[in-house]
Amino acid sequence: MGFESRNRSYFEAMVPSRRESYYVPAAFGVRHRELLKEQDHDLAHFYLIRNDAHRIAGRINLVDIDKAAGTAHIGFRVGEDFAGKGVAGKATKLLLEKISDVGVAHVYAKTTTENIASQRVLERNGFSAVSIGDEVVQVNGREMRFINYIWKAPL
Repeated sequence: MGFESRNRSYFEAMVPSRRESYYVPAAFGVRHRELLKEQDHDLAHFYLIRNDAHRIAGRINLVDIDKAAGTAHIGFRVGEDFAGKGVAGKATKLLLEKISDVGVAHVYAKTTTENIASQRVLERNGFSAVSIGDEVVQVNGREMRFINYIWKAPL
């Protein structure tokens, strides 16, 4: 939780805020245990991204894994101190290189219309924008929408 708390204002400049309960240790612990159960059942994979000093630079997740449909959703966050250094791009590349081990052929992602850095990470890793959602979200007084992406495993 320290990583998320330290970078909260940085993240909330580009994406909608998490619920306040996310930052309450007891509630976070419950959510964390639920996520680990999903991982135990191969419905999700959660990874921390660490630098050479073992400091958490970010995280990348593969969630909503549906092996029958061959789909999953990717999400990532990189802390402010590590932004702009290629961390998210490299982590995404590494995850996609191992995607066949998970049994997934299509990976979905989304980011806000204002989050140019995440858009670039996705596009540089072979994701294609497929739509802009109708839902409008308010982030720091600015209206944003979500851009939906898809990545298809090479044949």
